[in-house]
Amino acid sequence: MTPTGGNSPHITPASRNRRAKARRPIQGTLVSGSNTLVIVESPTKVKSISQYLGDDYTVLASVGHIRDLIEPKNLPPELKKGSLGKFSVDVDNGFEPYYVVSDQKKKTVAELKRALKDADELILATDEDREGEAIAWHLLQVLQPKVPVKRMVFHEITREAIEAAKDRTRDIDVHLVDAQETRRILDRLYGYEVSPVLWRKVGPGLSAGRVQSAATRLIVDRERERLAFVKASYWGVEARFAPEQGKDGSAFVARLTKLDGERVATGRDFDDHGVLKNSSVILGEAEATTMTVQLTAGTVPVTVSSVESKPYTRRPAAPFTTSTLQQEAARKLRFTARQTMSVAQSLYENGYITYMRTDSSSLSSQALNAARTQAAKLYGAETVPSAPRLYGSKSKNAQEAHEAVRPAGSTFALPSELRPKLSPNDFKLYDLIWKRTIASQMADAKGQTATVTIDASPIDVSDAQGTVTSRVAEFQASGTVITFRGFLAAYEEGKDEARDDSTTAEAKLPPLTKGQKLDPETADAKSHETSPPPRYTEASLVKTLDELGIGRPSTYASIISTIIDRGYVAPRGSALVPSWTAFSVVRLLEEHFHDLVEYNFTAQMEGDLDRIAAGTEQRNDWLRGFYFGTDDHKGLRGVIDNLGEIDAREINSTPLADGIVLRIGRYGPYLEVAPETEGETPRRVNVPEDLAPDELTAEKAVELVEAPIQTDRVLGVVPETGKRIVVKDGRFGPYVTEAPSEAEEAAAEAEAKAKALAEEAEAKAAAAEGRPVKKPRAKKAAAAEKPRTASLFKSMIPEQVTYEQAIGLLELPRVVGVDAETGAEITAQNGRYGPYLKKGTDTRSLTSEDEIFTVTLEAANELFAQPKYGARTTKAAIKEFEADPVSGKPIKIKDGRFGPYVTDGETNVTVSRGANPEDVTFEEAVQMLADKRAKGPVKRKTTAAKKPAAKKPAAKKPAASKAAATKTTAAKKPAAKRAPAKKPAAKASGAASSE
Repeated sequence: MTPTGGNSPHITPASRNRRAKARRPIQGTLVSGSNTLVIVESPTKVKSISQYLGDDYTVLASVGHIRDLIEPKNLPPELKKGSLGKFSVDVDNGFEPYYVVSDQKKKTVAELKRALKDADELILATDEDREGEAIAWHLLQVLQPKVPVKRMVFHEITREAIEAAKDRTRDIDVHLVDAQETRRILDRLYGYEVSPVLWRKVGPGLSAGRVQSAATRLIVDRERERLAFVKASYWGVEARFAPEQGKDGSAFVARLTKLDGERVATGRDFDDHGVLKNSSVILGEAEATTMTVQLTAGTVPVTVSSVESKPYTRRPAAPFTTSTLQQEAARKLRFTARQTMSVAQSLYENGYITYMRTDSSSLSSQALNAARTQAAKLYGAETVPSAPRLYGSKSKNAQEAHEAVRPAGSTFALPSELRPKLSPNDFKLYDLIWKRTIASQMADAKGQTATVTIDASPIDVSDAQGTVTSRVAEFQASGTVITFRGFLAAYEEGKDEARDDSTTAEAKLPPLTKGQKLDPETADAKSHETSPPPRYTEASLVKTLDELGIGRPSTYASIISTIIDRGYVAPRGSALVPSWTAFSVVRLLEEHFHDLVEYNFTAQMEGDLDRIAAGTEQRNDWLRGFYFGTDDHKGLRGVIDNLGEIDAREINSTPLADGIVLRIGRYGPYLEVAPETEGETPRRVNVPEDLAPDELTAEKAVELVEAPIQTDRVLGVVPETGKRIVVKDGRFGPYVTEAPSEAEEAAAEAEAKAKALAEEAEAKAAAAEGRPVKKPRAKKAAAAEKPRTASLFKSMIPEQVTYEQAIGLLELPRVVGVDAETGAEITAQNGRYGPYLKKGTDTRSLTSEDEIFTVTLEAANELFAQPKYGARTTKAAIKEFEADPVSGKPIKIKDGRFGPYVTDGETNVTVSRGANPEDVTFEEAVQMLADKRAKGPVKRKTTAAKKPAAKKPAAKKPAASKAAATKTTAAKKPAAKRAPAKKPAAKASGAASSE
């Protein structure tokens, strides 16, 4: 059986080498021919590269990978029971993968084959990295070209780069291909072995991966540190001093640093358990307060004891690597890692920057000259050093096949020149890359840092017991004066959140001399508390992963998206907060798959892949050791086969307080309270969704358990009807509704009592007369008036909803006003797809629910003045791309009535069920639209044509009809069974998640 694409599922190393040799590309300079086919990855590249290659070349896109490992459930039946059946990788025969061309790419492959028939030579011009090399190899295996084949690579899409690449073709690097295949197979083995354990013991839909598991553990470990953290309190003193007879504005702030020569403790002097780590003096409130009183009273002599001045030098940051670009874009532009890579991809494919997947911070001589020339022109010749600056990589396992990320070309385009051509986000990122590149070749910033030490003594200090002692207090202030800005004229690197940074901000110091007397103008005693380790942000997580050598920076965006999509992590502002599910997953992996989540082990895997890429290690040998084990490593198979019994209840339980345990259930975390009497059912208390793990302390758990059970809350009474307005918590969330008035309830109660008395009297009379009880005939109840009901807005908290807000909700839709032209009433209301305005049959979306109550008639008229979908596009679009190569119209992913779909305004394609629309790339969107156009409009058959055919055999041949009915039923059964089979497929997809 041969899979789609033409390669046998069982390929021995020897046959692999023979095939590689047989299909080895021909080296040499490209000869301009009349029919040269060039295959790139992206449709955007097609447009960019075509203009540089000319009419002799046909440029087509593979739109990413054309084939991948088949899902095991889709294997041919005869192979499902064999050694391929579990992974679609033959672990018993050299770990050979079974690849297939996906259904979405069959049309693309057919088009490439058609174009290849008329070609004189084939150029594979995919990206110059492991994945790009693998794509080129897969193209070669599937297309089976009979013409000369060349591999062309470039790191930027400019005319000079493409012209140079044409003269530097090479072979496909089989070692890079092996490294990429190893990574793909490794991910399949890891995910398909470990993920099912998570499904059974933690929850459905979870996944494990060599990098995502390590990243999740980093975030959970940080939250554990925050949970174990014990804060410490301490006091400090800041005073504002001025030289005696000083000029206005010469005062400066200094901080108390020593008492009697011993350092005063700051936050950095305490450990995470609130214990002092050294011999520093902890200042108390009484001591700090008495010092400020004496200082402000002017009774303490204050003099300058020393003035030190040191040269200040600061070097520029290196040009961007993939990792540092993601970090800085997160800090300065608030971009997610995924957003950064998407925008960078767009800039690269349109020829504005060099290749954005790189570990190198070095620049080519061309880029060095461009940066230095531009810096001298814009900021002055003195800002450029005499020799170019050279940078090396500091990250573990760095690969330096490419330059740093920089503006493309031998002359960099100024951001101001590109502003009209770029989208806002494209411009912001290009501006950042340009500034960083220019600054990296500029001179150091120079200046002087002055540190002033101030003696305030003798000063009487009183402690908490009232004991007064005479002490020597020492204050300190520092300030830096930049005398030469250098690279700071172009760019300054951002910083991540610092912990327990209690140092005083830099002061602007007046000229001071030793022995000079100072006047204390003000003094403040300040209370401080140590802070727990800051949570990871996307920037700091990327930085840590890069420093540890875990994964590749080019994959960090997808990894972070994956752990968020799986529910392991939730963003809170810029911080990444782990869920309790993540705690259970990490705990299970640590206890039963320890090596797989060890940071050094995971980083070592990346080093091993590098050795495979370099040709110093064999792919099959490494996979055999990883899966079956070595002398030093048990192997994944050995771990799985010897897991033993895993107690799911224990894995998903965390004791918080006496008798209170946090458990992870199918629908999320909850608190289980041990019953007071044996045999009783434990009480369950929901954990608020917005409560972070480090906030669920023992005290908070007790508070949640002891909180009164919320019942329906009456907000008030409607004066006209007497009905009560009640806020309730229902199956679909909190809502407000009208409850009967007290009079109505009393009348209903009286009616029920009268009915009961009548039935009782009738029963007694029937018994006395010896006749059966005659049941009263049920009267048809009059249709009761349906109470008004309205869901709370997402921004509303049930406990805080007011009577006025409730009435406003119940009275929706709100009349905004009347249209002056048509006289139609304009209303604001909430609907299934969010808040909107309505005028007759015309509607416009609002940006938030709160606007329902605040939107004015003028604002409503402005919205209706816009095109029907013009105003909604920005809101409704989940993702936006550039123009489709065929229609020339922008491609957008929208959320429609039947789910997310891709559209260019002319053609609509539904995103596959279960797929995340955020993950759809531009190339995939283009391919989806092309496939839909190729299919043409859907032809529907009328039911009238089918009816006679169904009736005719039923009338003439009953036996045949029965047989036909039996066949139909039999035919339908497999179809009925296939639908549920999609659920495991979703899991398998998760298990196979890259990285």
